[in-house]
Amino acid sequence: MDPATLIGLLLAFGALFAMITLEGAHVTSILLPAPMLLVFGATIAVGIAGGTLRDALVAVKSLPRAFTGKRTPPAEIVEQVVTLAETARRDGLLALDQAAEDIEDPFMRRALQNIADGTDGDELRILLEDEIATKASTERNAAKFYTSMGGYAPTIGIIGTVVSLTHVLENLSSPEKLGPMIATAFVATLWGLLSANFLWLPIGARLRRLAELETERMILLMEGVLAIQAGSQPRLLGERLRAMLPAEAIKEAA
Repeated sequence: MDPATLIGLLLAFGALFAMITLEGAHVTSILLPAPMLLVFGATIAVGIAGGTLRDALVAVKSLPRAFTGKRTPPAEIVEQVVTLAETARRDGLLALDQAAEDIEDPFMRRALQNIADGTDGDELRILLEDEIATKASTERNAAKFYTSMGGYAPTIGIIGTVVSLTHVLENLSSPEKLGPMIATAFVATLWGLLSANFLWLPIGARLRRLAELETERMILLMEGVLAIQAGSQPRLLGERLRAMLPAEAIKEAA
């Protein structure tokens, strides 16, 4: 598990509460049900309205991954592929079918089974590229859902403030109430900006980054298994795959 999102959000909200405390205010002054209900409820609603119901369901299912999604070190993938290449070189391509039974990753397992079944290399590349493109598109849509809500939230907060200020203007005959009512009115704008920049946009960015990493992982695996099918020498295959990795990934494995 990569705790980057959880750590970042805790630090962000911690900084907010620290500021409130240092200003001598109370956290309860911004925890007002009415503006929070409008901002969160309406933001989610228009987020759903901006796509399809299936998009919303996929986005909800993807939400836990923003906090628990883990990143597989690329060096581990290279070592796994090299080990499989050694197995294929020693025992033949048919041995990959048995090796696939011990692999949890369904993408790699299907690729190895296709190799063992004798699928043509060009056809296998097309099949794997299509699977990568489909998964990347699904994950990008989930990220886009939260990014869109990050765009809607500030405007919805302003709408809440305008509605509240309209109510303030109705009570100009009661000056003693104006201060608290004006303060309450701006809480909606606060939650609009806060939810966008502390929740929706970071979650969208996190899911987009996880999608990029997953695509890179699948491409690395694809190139590896296709090279195995072509009979590539394990050591040279390892060097080729490492050449596809960024420098920091190689240092991480060292």
